[in-house]
Amino acid sequence: MQEHEEFIKEAVKMAADNVNTGIGGPFGALVVKDGKIIGRGVNRVTSSNDPTAHAEVVAIRDACKNLDSYQLTDCIIYASCEPCPMCLGAIYWTRPKMLIFAAENTDAAKAGFDDSYIYREVSLPVDERSLPTINMKPDSFFSPFQRWMDFETRKIY
Repeated sequence: MQEHEEFIKEAVKMAADNVNTGIGGPFGALVVKDGKIIGRGVNRVTSSNDPTAHAEVVAIRDACKNLDSYQLTDCIIYASCEPCPMCLGAIYWTRPKMLIFAAENTDAAKAGFDDSYIYREVSLPVDERSLPTINMKPDSFFSPFQRWMDFETRKIY
């Protein structure tokens, strides 16, 4: 538990320090493998004009580059705040062994970072979401998947 506490404190410190840099919001994340930090990220949304540049995604990109892998097997992700739906999806895709976060999404909401709308929306049927969404299927809609299934040297992930 001591090691977890040190890493989560570092993620929180990174988040707090990021506020003064002006490069993004108050979020920080680390990816740790075998007790070593292999990826770091702070929120860079406003400075990069990239709405996906959340701290967790930046840390995942850094760690995957450093590991030369698209998965974070045997890694632990430490986040200064409970990940938003986008980041949570990215975290699940990387398959880490654990996620540890400090602040809860309700704490972030108090500071103006309220993801409750997105959490509600993604659980609704497509035709009930506030963003007009249409499922349109041309005759060829399944062809990319069929090609993938037929591709002998595909790399399963």
